Amino acid sequence: MKASLYLISLIALAGCSTQQPAKDGTLTLKDALGKHEILAGVAVNVDEVAGRVPKAQDVITANFSSIVAENCMKQEKIVPEQDKYFFDDADSLVAFGERNGMKVIGHCLVWHSQAAPWFFTDAKGGEVSRDTLISRMKNHISTVVGRYKGRIYGWDVVNEAIEDDGSYRQTPYYKIIGPEYIEIALKAAEEADPDAELYLNDFSMSKPGKRDKYVELVKDLKLKGCRIDAIGMQSHNGGDYPDLSEYEKSMDTFAACGVKVMMTELDLNILPKPEDFGGGANVGDEFKYRDELDPYKDGLDEQAQKLFDDRYLAFFKIYEKHKEQISRITLWGVSDKTSWLNDWPVEGRTSYPLLFDRDYNAKPVVQKIIELF
Repeated sequence: MKASLYLISLIALAGCSTQQPAKDGTLTLKDALGKHEILAGVAVNVDEVAGRVPKAQDVITANFSSIVAENCMKQEKIVPEQDKYFFDDADSLVAFGERNGMKVIGHCLVWHSQAAPWFFTDAKGGEVSRDTLISRMKNHISTVVGRYKGRIYGWDVVNEAIEDDGSYRQTPYYKIIGPEYIEIALKAAEEADPDAELYLNDFSMSKPGKRDKYVELVKDLKLKGCRIDAIGMQSHNGGDYPDLSEYEKSMDTFAACGVKVMMTELDLNILPKPEDFGGGANVGDEFKYRDELDPYKDGLDEQAQKLFDDRYLAFFKIYEKHKEQISRITLWGVSDKTSWLNDWPVEGRTSYPLLFDRDYNAKPVVQKIIELF
């Protein structure tokens, strides 16, 4: 082992005795971030948890102190039919986290996308009544959160509630219940597990309109007796978005509201942007495949690799600067191979947005991030 790397390991262990280096003595992401009491998180899928991708499990357990369900806790998966819950995959994920000493994050309780197909309609196929939707929402929250009471570290209670301009997203929850659905959801989650952390989570959080609305929302919800422990900045970033100064401003602004800041779905899309694509992470965005939008089928060229490395380091330099405000940094996926960005917003592209490549090897920038912290 190189002497400098050995020294880094010793310093980290001296500073935080609970951190353990990898088997070969090198420092990993969870060691470096954990030294500053930041959880190193990753979104995992069912195959990875079940051990069907052994390399993935090795990466997860060596590098991360927290996991979140990429899909198996979303409403369409967990209650596909009314009153018929399917917990097998979610149970396995929670058990995997517990076996490996990880903090498990629940994602997500209230989201208009990937909702159960029956959730917003009545027996006749019409729009469900306000009272019925409130009852269904509260029952879903109490059932799911209650099942994992004491086992889930924190919940994304409401996901993607606000548009980039600061207006409420016109979701079925908002249209049928009104803006108070967020308050109802937070209070239901706290009642179901008073010890779990509660989060609001959204993309494009560097947009001034969205930032200002979340500040207003947090303050208003606190006045109404809601507990909010952190704001999740999803951070589906690109090669030229978001504006770094606005991104950093949002971190400061949210922290000033008395909540922690989390980077909850971090990845970096450096592929060409389709026309009219403004960034963000609206899963409904779809653009037709064209070869010029998929230029790196066989790997990044030197220029693209430099952009990738420089951009990731730019974000992590901001995280290091604001480490006292941040409680968790979570990558949205383990490997480039399984990233959702291979298919969004252009289906069929080859993307390279994560810190581990298609063979589950750490990219060179990972060591630079470790050294930074």
